[in-house]
Amino acid sequence: MAALRACVSVNRLTLVIKYSSCRSCAVSSRTPYSTVTNPSEKTFDKILIANRGEIACRVIKTCKKMGIQTVAVHSDVDSSAVHVKMADEAVCVGPAPTSKSYLNMDTIMDAIRLTGAQAVHPGYGFLSENKEFAKRLAAECVTFIGPDTHAIQAMGDKIESKLIAKAANVNTIPGFDGVVKTAEDAVKIAQQIGYPVMIKASAGGGGKGMRIAWNDDETREGFRFSSQEAASSFGDDRLLIEKYIDNPRHIEIQVLADKHGNALWLNERECSIQRRNQKVVEEAPSTFLDADTRRVMGEQAVQLAKAVKYSSAGTVEFLVDSKKNFYFLEMNTRLQVEHPITECITGLDLVEQMIRIAKGYQLQQKQEDIPINGWAIESRVYAEDPYKSFGLPSIGRLSQYQEPLNLSSVRVDSGIEEGSDINIYYDPMISKLVTYGATRAEALARMEDALDNYVIRGVTHNIPLLREIITHPRFVSGDISTNFLPEVYPEGFKGHHLDEDRCRELLASAAALHVTSQLCSHKILGSQRVSPAPVDQNHWELCVALGQELHDMKITISGNSYTVDMDGGQVEVSGDWNLANPLLPLTINGTCRMLQCLSRESSGTIVLQYMGTLFKVRVLSKLTAELNSYMPEKVSEDTSSILRSPMPGTVVAMSVKPGDTVAEGQEICVIEAMKMQNSLTAVKQAKVKSVHCQPGETVGEGDLLVELE
Repeated sequence: MAALRACVSVNRLTLVIKYSSCRSCAVSSRTPYSTVTNPSEKTFDKILIANRGEIACRVIKTCKKMGIQTVAVHSDVDSSAVHVKMADEAVCVGPAPTSKSYLNMDTIMDAIRLTGAQAVHPGYGFLSENKEFAKRLAAECVTFIGPDTHAIQAMGDKIESKLIAKAANVNTIPGFDGVVKTAEDAVKIAQQIGYPVMIKASAGGGGKGMRIAWNDDETREGFRFSSQEAASSFGDDRLLIEKYIDNPRHIEIQVLADKHGNALWLNERECSIQRRNQKVVEEAPSTFLDADTRRVMGEQAVQLAKAVKYSSAGTVEFLVDSKKNFYFLEMNTRLQVEHPITECITGLDLVEQMIRIAKGYQLQQKQEDIPINGWAIESRVYAEDPYKSFGLPSIGRLSQYQEPLNLSSVRVDSGIEEGSDINIYYDPMISKLVTYGATRAEALARMEDALDNYVIRGVTHNIPLLREIITHPRFVSGDISTNFLPEVYPEGFKGHHLDEDRCRELLASAAALHVTSQLCSHKILGSQRVSPAPVDQNHWELCVALGQELHDMKITISGNSYTVDMDGGQVEVSGDWNLANPLLPLTINGTCRMLQCLSRESSGTIVLQYMGTLFKVRVLSKLTAELNSYMPEKVSEDTSSILRSPMPGTVVAMSVKPGDTVAEGQEICVIEAMKMQNSLTAVKQAKVKSVHCQPGETVGEGDLLVELE
C-alpha cells in the first residue's frame, strides 16, 4: 500500500473539460442527450472509473453533472493523461502493460479501498465484462455499474449465450454449440457446417480472436491465431465455430433494463463499415431497417435481456442478410463504444441511466417514449495508417491537435490533447467524431466538414479513409455491408482519386500558397530583407509537380485573390492566407474548400491535405524545373528480398531461421500490435539469409526483420 499511496494524487482540479456548447450535437436548441439530476434521487458520492482514455473522460463528464466525485486510475505512462486531470482524485495502479495496470484487479481494489469509492464504472474493454471483478466488488460492498455476474457470465461466453438466445426464441446462426479443442477438430466441424465459417473466441469481443475461413488450411491457421489472440486479450483461449453469413450487415440494438424487470430497446445502430471485424463508421438509425423489422429485432433483444435478468445498458448484436433475415451474434454487457449516436437520436444520457439503475432506481421511460429524432453518424478517428490493410497502428506524440468544435452539431469524445503520446500499449483511438442532423444528408455533410477541419499532427491517422467512406456513392446511397471496404477498395485504400477539375484546384491552391509565402518573406517584424520575390510583382510563371506530372501555370494576383491559368483552364483562388493557421479556408471557383497545410519547404515542396488526403506538391520556377529534369532519380529499395515491420509492435513468433527455404506466401513471423496479431509472409520463394529479431522483442515501423537471398 505504501507504494500505491506514493502514486496517489488527491483532490485534483479539473484541468481539462473537453466539451463545449458547440459539442451539443444540437439542431436549433436541441441537445444530444440530457443529464437532468433529481435532487431527491441519491446515487453515489464517489465513483471510480476503471478505465482510461475517452471513455473515462465520458463517464467523468456525466458524474460531474450529477454532482458525483470521481477517481481515475492510471498506469505510470498515463500519469499526465486527460482523464487523470479531469478526475477529482487519481491513483497509479501499475506500469504500462495492461496486465499490470488496467487489468490488475488487486491494485484496482487497493485504489477503491484507498479512496473510499462506493461504485465502479468499468467503461468498455479491460474489466468491463469480467465476472470475477464484479464478484470481488460485491464481496466488498462496492457497486459495479453494470449487470450482475450471472448476466456477464451468460452473455460473455458465446457458446452459452447462443444456447440462451435459442431458448429465448431469438434467431441464431447455424453452428457448433460446443468448444473446439484442436485445429483438426476445427477442420472437421467446419466441413460439417460448410464453408465459409467464422472462428471466434468464446470470451471475445471487439473483433479480437475472430477469423473467417474458406477452406481447411485457413481453418487451421485461423484456429491458431484466434486462440492466441483470445488468450492474450481475454485470458481464455476457447473457440467456437459457426456459419459465416456472407455479405451481411452488422446491426445492433441498444437495450436498457433495470432491476425491477423493466426493459427497453433504444433503436438500432448500423455498424457494417468494418476492417478486421472492428467498426470504423457507425450511424443511427439504419437506412436498411423498416419499422416492422426494427420492432421485431428490438423485441427479441429485450427477450434476451429479460432471459438473463439483465440490468444496465447493453447491446445485442445481429447479422442481417439482404432479405432482412437477422441472426443473433452476441450481447455486449457493457457500454458500447458507439453509444453517442444513440444518445443523439434518443436524448438519453446512457451513463446517467447506468448509474441510476446500479443504485436501484426504476427506468423513467416507457417503450413509447423512445424516439428517433434526426440522424447521427460516428467516425472512429484512429492513429493508424489507412494505406496498410485499411489501418495498421501508428505511434507518436500529438505535436498539434485541434478538434472541430467550432462547427455546429459536432461532438468529439476524446481522451487526448496536444502533447499526448499514442503508444504501443493501448488502443490507438484518438477520438470518436460524431455529427448530428435532422436528416442523414445533413449529418453526412457535417461529418465531411468536421473531418476537413480536424487538425492532427505528429501521428499518421485514418481521416483520409473516413472521408472517402462517408462521401462514397455506395455509402451515401446506403448500399453497404461488412464487406464494404474490400469490395470498394479491392487493391487496398489508395487515398482520394483526383479527377481533372480537383487536380487543377489542388495545384492552383498550392501555387497560390507558394506565392503568398514568397511575398510575405520579404518582411520580418517590419524590416526589409532580401527576397526572391519583388514586392510589387503580380504576375508569376511557375511549374507545379504532382508525382511525375509537371504543369505549367501563369498566376495573376489581385489583393487576396489569384487567377491561375493552367492546362487550358482557369482557376480562381481566394482566401485570408494566414500562414500561421494549420487550416487553410479557401474559395476555389466560387466553392468553399477547407485545406490544411502540413509543411512548406524552401525548396518549394508543400504538403497539403485536400479532400482528406495528403498530397505532396512541388512548386518550382521555370529554371528550377528545367534543371531538376537533369537530377538522377532515387532508386527504390528492393523489398522482395527483405521484410520490414509494417507497424510498431512486439514479435510474438519467428517461424524461420537462417538457411531455411520459404515458399511464396509462407509465414515468416507474427507481430502483435494493440492485441491484434498480424502474420507477415514471404512475397517469393527464397532462402533466409539472416534474422534480425527474436520473439519478445519490440520493433518499430520499418525495422528490418528478415533478409532473404
